[in-house]
Amino acid sequence: MTYAIIETGGKQLRVEPGRFYDIELLHIEAEEKVTIDAVLLVQHDGEVTIGQPLVTGATVEGTVMRHFRDRKVLVYKMKPKKKTRKKRGHRQEVTRLMIDSINLNGTVFTAPVGTTAETEEPEATPVEATVVE
Repeated sequence: MTYAIIETGGKQLRVEPGRFYDIELLHIEAEEKVTIDAVLLVQHDGEVTIGQPLVTGATVEGTVMRHFRDRKVLVYKMKPKKKTRKKRGHRQEVTRLMIDSINLNGTVFTAPVGTTAETEEPEATPVEATVVE
């Protein structure tokens, strides 16, 4: 299993090729490619490469799937016996990013065939009915 730990939006995230992740808003149009250079660690077949602080020559490539707003977070402040109440909400802007590959010094690690998150359902095939008398 191949994975990398990247830094984006002020947070560190463990990513694998062929999966999608919700990260802080990236100002890139949907269906465009993005390359993330802030790679902190790369692991491939038991071989771990740790950066100090970044791994040199390592990049993570992905495709922006869409932008949306996350679920609402409610903040409710109340002082008992004072009739003071404040209710506020916040929805964070989020980008859904599909990780295509992890590159380390020219070597490209991609998802194994058939394990992508965007699997299509098999088409229904018509079955002939048999008449039982």
